[in-house]
Amino acid sequence: MTNTPEKQKPLVLVVDDYQDAREMYAEYLEFSGFRVAEAKNGQEALDKAFELVPDVILMDLSLPVMDGWEATRRLKGDARTKAIPVVALTGHALKGHSEDANEAGCDAYVTKPCLPDALVDQVKKMIARREAAAAR
Repeated sequence: MTNTPEKQKPLVLVVDDYQDAREMYAEYLEFSGFRVAEAKNGQEALDKAFELVPDVILMDLSLPVMDGWEATRRLKGDARTKAIPVVALTGHALKGHSEDANEAGCDAYVTKPCLPDALVDQVKKMIARREAAAAR
């Protein structure tokens, strides 16, 4: 564990309608040095993103209330959240889904199930990319 103060650790918003999946991702991300917030549907994801302004959002695309596609479009269409990287998390490995995710505004695409290390690597890439863009 690092000695980084809690407020300086990057915040990841994990959005998934399956509690077991949210808990698994959250536990591994926390173990890897991140703070984690959770949401179980697209509307809750919007509410938490506007309130917390996380560093990265892991967005399941198949969600109740409001799906991840629509939630991502709304996040990317709002000045408060458009710069937050969104990583699409989906069990849909069909050809064309990654392009659809990009069109909705997702910055990256990870097919579930994925290895926790791969997910953490993707989160780190998104944070590094965002920091590089902010430094310009």
